[in-house]
Amino acid sequence: IYLTLAGVGSIGIVDFDTVDVTNLQRQILHYDSYIGRPKVQSATDTLKAYNPDVHVNVHEEPIISENAMEIISEYDVIINGADNFPARYLVNDASYLSNKPLVDGSILLFDGQATVYIPGKGCYRCLFPAPPPAEDAPNCSEAGILGAAAGVMGTLQALEVMKEIIGLG
Repeated sequence: IYLTLAGVGSIGIVDFDTVDVTNLQRQILHYDSYIGRPKVQSATDTLKAYNPDVHVNVHEEPIISENAMEIISEYDVIINGADNFPARYLVNDASYLSNKPLVDGSILLFDGQATVYIPGKGCYRCLFPAPPPAEDAPNCSEAGILGAAAGVMGTLQALEVMKEIIGLG
């Protein structure tokens, strides 16, 4: 939302899921009346309500090795908020290989982390060479997250993207 309000002209959204009531406390792009709709359509409608001039590229599919490079090639800055390690590593690798800055964010319970990876200066895989064992990394449905933590991390990611766009990275 903040990128749209700031006037970013083109935003891409990759998601293959539908809006569920459990999303609403942490994913502010969606409303109760959007339950059951594809998340990419819900997000597009919300962003267009804030800024009708924004162009939203919709990728209603999971990001997988067969499409990651093609999708990422369309954008100047990549934002990752994936909730699973295979997708996190895939987005990192595709961003790194495409020489694109990656603004990565993650949350679990009350904690969050936002990091910017600049091509040639580091990457997610550089910090975390391998995913943690499954028993050490419960997913959102197992451990939960506080919605406000998602908001804070998303806002930090938007701030870092804006800094990249205006050259103050």
